[in-house]
Amino acid sequence: MTALQRTGRWIGDHVVLFMAAVVLLYMFLPIFFVVLMSFNDPVSRLAYEFDAFTLDNWLNPCSAAGMCDSVVKSLQIGFLATFGATVLGTLVAFALVRHRFRGRSATSLLIFLPMATPEVVMGSSLLALFTTAGLAGSLGFWSILIAHIMFCLSFVVVTVKARLAGLDSRYEQAAMDLYANEWQTFWRVTFPLVFPGILAAALLSFSLSFDDFIVTNFNHGNTITFPMFVWGSAQRGIPPQVNVIGTMMFLLALLLVIGSGAVNRRRAR
Repeated sequence: MTALQRTGRWIGDHVVLFMAAVVLLYMFLPIFFVVLMSFNDPVSRLAYEFDAFTLDNWLNPCSAAGMCDSVVKSLQIGFLATFGATVLGTLVAFALVRHRFRGRSATSLLIFLPMATPEVVMGSSLLALFTTAGLAGSLGFWSILIAHIMFCLSFVVVTVKARLAGLDSRYEQAAMDLYANEWQTFWRVTFPLVFPGILAAALLSFSLSFDDFIVTNFNHGNTITFPMFVWGSAQRGIPPQVNVIGTMMFLLALLLVIGSGAVNRRRAR
């Protein structure tokens, strides 16, 4: 085999890996830029370029007025919306997979509509609903929470439903053959097997809630979430501490993914 043939074979064996690395670099390039800008000491808040290195942004992340309050508000809404959407979505997923009832197919179809509906349409529709109900003057924390639960619900149902569809029912049958009742079978067999799907749905819901701007913008009233704060700050210069919060959220998500992978490998062993 000539050197040219060996080179061509090596390229053929590694071209997929090379393309994957290029795609990943392209996807993570904006995140790398956010991490870099979290250490920036800008000359002007209107100039978004790296001027000087500093640790002040990390040592004083709440120095930007109102930013930490908006982060806390987003976290509160995110956790509550995640809890509500995960509980309701899991129950709906079990009903759709495990039970046969009239309108089941139509219900499954309707579950996908909020995912396919543009957020502008959903946000304006929710605003119209609140206004019609006479709650236009009460828009704020609770209206945002209701809106977030509504659009996160579909993602939870689809995620948990996919996990349930791939679940082998013979495990449950074996547990009941060993004299376990329905509750014991559910908590000791079904729930542990479905839990990875529920956890994935919860993490997805929290990400969607914390990151949402369009639906929140229609229904926020006087409540300012972190995306709303960033949008408002863009008009007068985004403080570099915003990049600190973005970096911290990325690192938290990265730790969760690595931790989940480590737990799965340990279980596989």
